[in-house]
Amino acid sequence: MKILTVAGTKNTGKTTLVTMIVKELVNRGYKVGTIKHTHHDFDLEGKDTWKHQKAGAEIVVGSGESTFFITNEQLPLETILKIMGNTRKLDYVVIEGFKFSNYPKISTTPVKDDFTIANVDVFKIKPEKIVSLVDLVEERTYGVIPGSDCGECGFENCLEMAKAIVQGKTSGKSCKMRKLMEVELYIGDKKIPLNPFVQDFIKKSIMGMISTLKTDEIEDNEGNLPPEKIELWIRNFED
Repeated sequence: MKILTVAGTKNTGKTTLVTMIVKELVNRGYKVGTIKHTHHDFDLEGKDTWKHQKAGAEIVVGSGESTFFITNEQLPLETILKIMGNTRKLDYVVIEGFKFSNYPKISTTPVKDDFTIANVDVFKIKPEKIVSLVDLVEERTYGVIPGSDCGECGFENCLEMAKAIVQGKTSGKSCKMRKLMEVELYIGDKKIPLNPFVQDFIKKSIMGMISTLKTDEIEDNEGNLPPEKIELWIRNFED
């Protein structure tokens, strides 16, 4: 799941650019999610869900033709990305805002930093420019930074590797941890990097235990467990 941010000041066309990029990515066959960062409340005053929230509900879920969640706090970006990744199998997440995050960004102003892959004047951009812009997005974006700082990529740490990808000096394929995402460990909301040996040990141990359980109802016709994902949550409650 690659991540792109679209950043800029108010009224510089961020939403317009996000929609154009999303449409082009979808046209290329990718599954795309989006995140909108705002300083305002998303729920409308007077609506039923707003009344639930004002009554003191910690989390409000609206379920109908679509489903949405409202919590009484601003979740960290990494937590939001984790939730999205566990909910849908996405190829890209395009974020409007979060301009200080360490993910590749397209700026709708002349401002540039180490993670800026392009600066765009949305009000002057032509359709063919969107095509070349998304070509750049495909080439210079990456997913959640592993944070292992293993050095196997040849860079001092993961952040330096990320900067090199943005600058076109290397690609996401240089990350040796990129293919080692079979097992992810979170303690609270913090992701703990796991080296290949630990991932393999955990996977084989858990799969070995699962093989002894009665899983007939979820196995396929050949007796195999669903290949996509197996979740194990350990809640460390006090006795």
